[in-house]
Amino acid sequence: MKPLHLSYLVILAILAGCGSTPPPSADEGTPVQVQLNWYPESEHGGLFQALADGSYESANFAVTIQPGGRATPIGPELALERAQFAIANADDVILYRQQGIDVVAVMAAMQNHPRCILARKDSGVESFEDLQGKTLQRQAGRAFVEFMRSKGILDGVKEVPYHGSIASLVGDPNIVIQAYSCAEPLLAQQQGVPVNTLMVSDLGFNPYSSVLVTTGKLIREQPDLVRRFVAVTRQGWRDYLTDGSQGNAAILKVNQEGMTEEALTFGAEVMRDLAMPGDASVESVGTMTAKRWSELFDQLRSLDLVDAEEVRVEDCYTLEFLE
Repeated sequence: MKPLHLSYLVILAILAGCGSTPPPSADEGTPVQVQLNWYPESEHGGLFQALADGSYESANFAVTIQPGGRATPIGPELALERAQFAIANADDVILYRQQGIDVVAVMAAMQNHPRCILARKDSGVESFEDLQGKTLQRQAGRAFVEFMRSKGILDGVKEVPYHGSIASLVGDPNIVIQAYSCAEPLLAQQQGVPVNTLMVSDLGFNPYSSVLVTTGKLIREQPDLVRRFVAVTRQGWRDYLTDGSQGNAAILKVNQEGMTEEALTFGAEVMRDLAMPGDASVESVGTMTAKRWSELFDQLRSLDLVDAEEVRVEDCYTLEFLE
């Protein structure tokens, strides 16, 4: 997959089957750029749903969705005000603040994180205890990796860089990879490779995912804009998780090389359980709690990834726009 750079109006032009369109003018709404943390996929479905069904436009927003990639500088993009909002994981929010970047979470689409370790069924890996002797492809330094290490799970495991592909796993049963449960298991299945999915959240490390973030500066200076954008985006996620056909069609228009209709349908189905675990209703989508943030903060502190003297957990998030 390669990153594409399409604005709100270009996306609308594609959806309408039209040619190029001039940049938005002042009367087309308040310009808002959202920086994604990855290429457009089902993890961003609520944004594309609100874009495709006209919700952002109706709320007087002219929205640009900027695709991300393997090393998207979410924090700097916000700090430099090139984006007003972005998508991140909750642990990344805390780590950005440790770096001195004023990032604040305002809603969380996924209550449970899709992070998993993927292993071929014929690898003999059925639990985390079975990883010993295997080669794990992972992104070094990520918080979930350090958490696994702190639990002794990576003892006897050879760690190598993750290249964003399942190719190595498909070719070698001794290789396991980091993955998202809403994507890679289907990709493996499509290549005829049955897999076991080990959810990192089962180990007790479960940051919010698909988190909408902004800056403390924007919250202080334009709280009404933040409130309105959160409300529309939250409803976009509710609509996507109910019937994501419009959002998926919009994603396919801007990520034809890296995404398929089948993959998006699979991803949306998996994410329903992640966004609404147990008996949670669709109205609960987007919620966050102080308790969850404090637990995550304490975990990162115990891993020496955050210094409580430099970062306060209360500054990492706000619940004021979810009321």
